[in-house]
Amino acid sequence: MAKTGPEVLLLRHGQTEWSLNGRHTGSTDIPLTEEGCAQARALRDRLAGREFVLVLTSPLGRARETADLAGLGAQAQVRGDLVEWDYGDYEGMTTADIRKRDPDWLLWRDGCPGGEAAEQVGARVDRLIAEVRAADGDCALFGHGHVLRVLAARWVELAPEEGGRFGLSTATVSVMGWEREVPVFWLWNGAGHLGSAAGAGGAESL
Repeated sequence: MAKTGPEVLLLRHGQTEWSLNGRHTGSTDIPLTEEGCAQARALRDRLAGREFVLVLTSPLGRARETADLAGLGAQAQVRGDLVEWDYGDYEGMTTADIRKRDPDWLLWRDGCPGGEAAEQVGARVDRLIAEVRAADGDCALFGHGHVLRVLAARWVELAPEEGGRFGLSTATVSVMGWEREVPVFWLWNGAGHLGSAAGAGGAESL
């Protein structure tokens, strides 16, 4: 099918110690691991030759460092709406830890006490979608696992909680765009640039 219209690239930050361990990493500013830095540098080759009219990044260091290592740091503008899901009382915990308290807990359905629900994250990403759709060209967004999954769901006009169906590994590239007037995915969770490191770090905050 022919692509029509600008593309939006979603770039999840590289591996951190907490993403490797499956700990929910919202506002805690965890740096990239050595492997995470290597993953982020691999993005530079993946993005080579592409021009972006708008580059946005989460204010958190792991996203900004990924943008820098990927070669787009100088162009990147910080957007608070790209910050990761606020996990509230569950910050830094694994799903296994949380389910010792609440055996039936599911982030996408239940949200987090003291933090955000899916609908609140959805309201944030809707503002980002409006911004990139107004841009006159391709855009790149550097963010985090769960917020980017909500953004993907909203791009194709699904409810925010449907982001739970889109697994996303560290330092991957996903491409959203248009088929005529219909918003679509052209690529999801692309990791070919990572080589033997593809998928390293797994999906953060499971």
